Amino acid sequence: MGGGGQLTEPGEPGTGGSGRVFTWEEVQRHSHRNDQWLVIDRKVYNVTQWAKRHPGGFRVISHYAGEDATEAFKAFHHDGKFAQKFLRPLQIGELAATEPSQDHNKNAAIVQDFHTLRAQAEDDGLFRVRPMFFCFYLGHILLLEALGWLTVWVWGTSWMLTLLCSIILATAQIQSSWLQHDFGHKSVFKTTHGNHIMQMFIMGHLKGASTNWWNHRHFQHHAKPNVFSKDPDVNMLHVFVVGAIQPVEVRNKKLRFQPLKYYTSDPFIFVVVGAPLVLPVYFQLQMMHSMIYRHHWVELVLAMTFYLRYFCCYLPLYGLFGTLALITFVRFLESHWFVWVTQMNHLPMDIDHEAHQDWLTMQLHATCNIEQSSFNDWFSGHLNFQIEHHLFPTMPRHNYYLVAPLVQALCEKHGIPYQVKTMRQGLADVLRSLKNSGELWLDAYLHK
Repeated sequence: MGGGGQLTEPGEPGTGGSGRVFTWEEVQRHSHRNDQWLVIDRKVYNVTQWAKRHPGGFRVISHYAGEDATEAFKAFHHDGKFAQKFLRPLQIGELAATEPSQDHNKNAAIVQDFHTLRAQAEDDGLFRVRPMFFCFYLGHILLLEALGWLTVWVWGTSWMLTLLCSIILATAQIQSSWLQHDFGHKSVFKTTHGNHIMQMFIMGHLKGASTNWWNHRHFQHHAKPNVFSKDPDVNMLHVFVVGAIQPVEVRNKKLRFQPLKYYTSDPFIFVVVGAPLVLPVYFQLQMMHSMIYRHHWVELVLAMTFYLRYFCCYLPLYGLFGTLALITFVRFLESHWFVWVTQMNHLPMDIDHEAHQDWLTMQLHATCNIEQSSFNDWFSGHLNFQIEHHLFPTMPRHNYYLVAPLVQALCEKHGIPYQVKTMRQGLADVLRSLKNSGELWLDAYLHK
């Protein structure tokens, strides 16, 4: 499941299917780190060893160990037939004929209707890419990068022009984030390799970041959004707590470091400390550690070319200290933009433990949309259609608005809430949800 790297050649030792049949109870017993089975289209696979070489990361497979991974497999792989080559040697049998296709009493009607919806989207050409859309998108990023430099090179480095340059560069950086996100989900080129090369260029040279670190983290979020211990975006207990359940549970646990009281209970701290530090500090340290620890030297070299380019452009204008200050300020602005856009779709939604829901229900409980407009589409990189993106991560984003009415109709049929907010409401709900979580934690802290 997932992408994020080039696949090695098939040939993992296995039986290739031995004619054995299994019950769900037997499959679910193999859900441990060193013993992992999963089911795709009623076929049972032992992925214990393959998980370590999985391009999307070990953890994303682990999150589906002992479960039916059919919907997740289809969602992440834009070329299912190619991926099947790597699964075939891992097959050890099938589900018994008496066993249902879904595990944990998932709603078979919802699963079937969503399968039909996906087939309709494919037939309607909604997974086909408009190449010029992404060409123009990359072009406008490069233009912004050049415009930011020309602003201070031609007109000077006054405070106002430096501020304008910083805003332009931060805009280029966040738009690069949205574009690498497209390539990371393999939604641009037909080949995994082509998408991966472009993502490495954008993440490395344009952003100074790590492709593999991002993919391995991000695919976990997509596989189990807002699920404790599986979605890394809601597992930062030593910094802050989220949702309505975690604040109480974490206070009752004997953790070495408890979350910071004032951070969790005061949204103002989130605005002035949390949001601007996520990218330039928290993510940057994790990425550098990942590239060095995992020996991703190509990524590290590409990341260094980003800083080399910045210093070559701005060192003659600002000197060493001024250039470092400029890059840091741009990162702060970008971090604010990134955090607010990504969290307005998830943080106010349900955050809970694993509930073993079907793909449609799980994604809808954890995501919401922001109203469509040309500005909202551009500002959020089309992540205002977060619901459609989570349901169809390999779909080109310029087609989200076309599939949205079909998804909304399916949700209405099965009584699944489909939330659409204004941008203002979505941003306000981030603060509201943080305030509620902080108050719950503080109440548990004071009354323990």
